[in-house]
Amino acid sequence: MSERQGGCMCGAVRFTATDVPAGFGACHCEMCRRWTGSAMLAVSVPEASVTWAGAAQIRTLQSSEWAERAWCGRCGTGLYYRLTTEGASTIEIPVGLIDDISGMEFRREIWIDHKPDAFAFAGERERLTREEAMDRFGPAEDAI
Repeated sequence: MSERQGGCMCGAVRFTATDVPAGFGACHCEMCRRWTGSAMLAVSVPEASVTWAGAAQIRTLQSSEWAERAWCGRCGTGLYYRLTTEGASTIEIPVGLIDDISGMEFRREIWIDHKPDAFAFAGERERLTREEAMDRFGPAEDAI
């Protein structure tokens, strides 16, 4: 785990995250594709380990019954995805926001059964279907 810094395109929102794992993943769900224009490449970080500068610019949208997405209100850069259900403690930060991703590795793809046929990432890594990803990372059934 390491400390990473990053921010939005215009610089109005910056963050420092500690306890950032070396592995990141891709989500192929329809919401992530619509939000990013492609698969979302993100790292899962303990929410308590992230400090934000420019937080007044952060806007959020409850994008499903159990999750929200945030962006910079000035430039529109997507900042994070997080579960809003009780007990959730991590946020997904797009790796493109991190100033230096040296040493980070692409380790997992989720919702692989929803990936468009038009593209595929090279290399071997863990690949989870929607059902497998929801079982492992999604909200508890009684939370939604």
